Amino acid sequence: MFETLTDRLSTTFSFLRGRKELTEENVAEGLREVRQALLEADVNFKVARDFTERVKARVTGEQRLQGVDPSQQFVHAFHQELVELMGPEDAQLSFAKSGPTVVLMAGLQGAGKTTTCAKLAKFLREKRGKRPLMVAADIKRPAAVEQLKVLGRQLDVPVFHEEGLTPPQLCAKGVEHARKQGYDLVLLDTAGRLHVDDELMAEVAEIAKATQPHDQVLVVDAMTGQDAVNSAKAFDERLQLTGCILTKLDGDARGGAAVSLKAVTGRPILFIGTGEKIDDLDAFHPERMAGRILGMGDVVGLVERAQEQISEHEAQAAMEKLLLGSFTLEDMLAQMRMIRRMGPMKKVLGMMPGMPKEVRDIDVDDKQMNRLEALFTSMTPQERLKPDLLDMSRRRRIARGAGQGLDAVNELLKRYKQMQQMMKQMNKLGLGSMLGAGAKKETLRGMSATGELASGGGGMMDALGGLGAGLGAGVKGLGSRLFGGGGAPAGMEDLASMMGGPRPMGSSATRKSGSKKDKRKKDKKKRKGRR
Repeated sequence: MFETLTDRLSTTFSFLRGRKELTEENVAEGLREVRQALLEADVNFKVARDFTERVKARVTGEQRLQGVDPSQQFVHAFHQELVELMGPEDAQLSFAKSGPTVVLMAGLQGAGKTTTCAKLAKFLREKRGKRPLMVAADIKRPAAVEQLKVLGRQLDVPVFHEEGLTPPQLCAKGVEHARKQGYDLVLLDTAGRLHVDDELMAEVAEIAKATQPHDQVLVVDAMTGQDAVNSAKAFDERLQLTGCILTKLDGDARGGAAVSLKAVTGRPILFIGTGEKIDDLDAFHPERMAGRILGMGDVVGLVERAQEQISEHEAQAAMEKLLLGSFTLEDMLAQMRMIRRMGPMKKVLGMMPGMPKEVRDIDVDDKQMNRLEALFTSMTPQERLKPDLLDMSRRRRIARGAGQGLDAVNELLKRYKQMQQMMKQMNKLGLGSMLGAGAKKETLRGMSATGELASGGGGMMDALGGLGAGLGAGVKGLGSRLFGGGGAPAGMEDLASMMGGPRPMGSSATRKSGSKKDKRKKDKKKRKGRR
């Protein structure tokens, strides 16, 4: 999400690099480019204009930072204003002090309201310890009730529905049922329309009157751009919304709706949908989102996701591999599985700070990941621990067991050696270059004793760095050093081919093949000359 806007802003900010100071002229030039980038991302025109004026005041006025590089100062001002534009930071649902909390879910048809209702039930049950009840009140759309019931069975969340009742009667009865049965959260899945109309508005207003919800949340499709903002404004005039949930941010959304929604409607974004799976719902944090829009990643979100999916023991083991420099096929398989548990690879890479465009643009093929895992599991544990045992006969056996060709096994081993070398390189760049083996082990014991890994601080980030390095990507300062220079970042062509995507332009393989082609042409000309 926001890739286009991120790339445009990165290009825009680069013009200030090397400038000694910010002047009226270069600031005006930069802001023109920023405004154009925002408009192309479908940000509301008035919002884009007012936003750039505030950035200008921040970098040239009394709030100007002294002794800071101009390009960094410009980015800092942009980041601060972007956070304020999408804030506040602590926006959340209003939970009732006694009795069930009632949340009315409204929105247009096709925005993902029913799926989002189930996602929210799961999120609040796991994060806030709630006992949710979903009410299937969308009787207009065919199979909407059955869809919610299917989702409810998948999540083990009860769904209330009775035939022959109007939506307001159904919702009121659902709230009463929740109160009697001891549920402390009621999610009302109401009907939508293809567009805002009087019938839709009258129905949701009547439901709100009958149930007196604590929160009236609008589900909007980010891919509809400014139409999402306009529909939010229309709903707010009739319902007095308490917040919005922005869906489909994993699609081709240009980001304009997320940036404009709060400024135009005055209602905060509470959650964002980032995928089709039932777990793909995240609380909205303006500061983190601003960081991702500016290409700074989301370190906090990455660590939180890692803590949910990776145990302290696994993080400790990953850290040991990073510091001690040992790396086997068994470790490669374990790291690949750990990363996959954190979600789609593209999403994880997007959360890492300093990820170059070449990395973010890799088209990760999940089927290729499955084929890779099949190769690993066709090996014996001893072979994964001692790859040198893999002679030609063993390789043929592994290929047959995985249902693949011998070249797939050879390619995997080739990538393994390159990744092993990268791990050693990271070890030299990091703590390993300063410590001997005994000191490394002592450091690991100290980190484990002080709970650094468990706290999700530097230890967890370094462990994630080890995982990223194992798959061709690093985090923190090491990432920029490994990926520095021109052309494709170090190891990116290997990562792209492993994941099933094309090699980035300018990769070593492309350069080598080009040079060989040129050499063949020269040899041919020489032979003709001799004749």
